[in-house]
Amino acid sequence: MKYLAIIVLSLSFHLAQASGATPDFAELYQTHSDSVVTVYTTTVSRQGNMPRTSRGVGSGVVIEQDRILTAAHVVDGAQVIDVAFVDGARIKADVIASLESSDIALLKLRQSHPDPQIATLADSDLVRVGSPVFVIGAPFGISQTLSVGFLSGRMERGLHAGGAPIEFLQTDTAINTGNSGGPMFNADGEVIGIVSFILTKSGGFDGIGFATSSNTAKQALLSSSGVLAGFEGIMLDERMARALNYPAPGMLVQRVVGDSIVGVAGLRAGEVHADIEGQSLLLGGDLILEINGMVCRTPHDFELVRDTSLELHAEDSYSISVFREGRVVELIAGAPLGGLFD
Repeated sequence: MKYLAIIVLSLSFHLAQASGATPDFAELYQTHSDSVVTVYTTTVSRQGNMPRTSRGVGSGVVIEQDRILTAAHVVDGAQVIDVAFVDGARIKADVIASLESSDIALLKLRQSHPDPQIATLADSDLVRVGSPVFVIGAPFGISQTLSVGFLSGRMERGLHAGGAPIEFLQTDTAINTGNSGGPMFNADGEVIGIVSFILTKSGGFDGIGFATSSNTAKQALLSSSGVLAGFEGIMLDERMARALNYPAPGMLVQRVVGDSIVGVAGLRAGEVHADIEGQSLLLGGDLILEINGMVCRTPHDFELVRDTSLELHAEDSYSISVFREGRVVELIAGAPLGGLFD
C-alpha cells in the first residue's frame, strides 16, 4: 500500500504540472524577462525663471523590433525617454501614441535593438479570475524584478476605446512605483495587461493593483482595422445627450491620437474638463453619430461597426459623421488597414 500511495502521489504531481496548475515561474522568468525594459524619463519645466528637471522611472515591454508598449502616465510630458534593455543597451525613444484614460502609450525606438525578445499579446478575455499571473518590471528602479499573484477581478470605467469598453485587470500581484508600464503575463508567458495603478491607503501596495487589459491596448492603439483605433470616447445616452444639447445619443470623443487614421481625418478631442453626476469627462470634442452610415448610439452599435470594419480592404476609405459646433460634419478617413506599424 505504501508503494501504491507513492505512485499515486507522484502521478498526481506530474499531472498537476502537465495541466499547468503549478506554473514554473522560475522557467517563465528566464524565458520572458528579456522582453521587459526599464523606461527612464527626463522632464524639464519652469518654476518662475528657473528651469526644474525631474526624472522618472517605469517599465515597458517589447512588442515589435522598434516598438515598446508602456503606461501613458510614465512618459506623459517627458522631453527625453531612454529605454534600457537587459543586456545593457540603452536607446532613446519617442512617444508615437498615447491615451490617458486607457493609460497606454506606444514608443518608437530611434534605432532598433539588434536582437530584441518580442513579447506576445494574449487575448485577455480568455484569462479567468483566479488564474495565476506574474509581473516583471522595475519597482523603485530595481529592474527585472519578478512578482507573482492571481487575477483578482475585472473593472470598467464607462469609457470606450477602439469601440469597446476600457477594461482594467485587478491583481494581488505586488506592484510598486516603477512597475507602471510593465507587462502582466499569464501562465503561458503571454502579455495580458500593462501595469497601470494601485488602490492604497498606506501609500504603498495594499494588495489591489490594476493593469490595462491587452485587448484594450490592441483595440485602442494597435488595431489593424484602424476604423475604431486611435481615440477614446464615452457613450452619451439620450438623457445625457439632451442635457448637453446634442441632437442624438452617440460617442463623445475624449482623446485622439494625432497620427492615427482618425486623427489625420480630423476627428476632434475634448478640451474642457467637467464632472457630471460623478463622471469625469472632456467637453468640446466631436460627437460620433454614424460610421459608414451605421448609427453609433449604443455600445452594441460600435460592436457591429467593428465587425463590419473587418471586411474593409486596404484601399477603402470610410466616412465618420460627427456633430461639431452645432452642425453635422462628414469626415473621410482613408487606408483603414494602415495602422501604426506601417
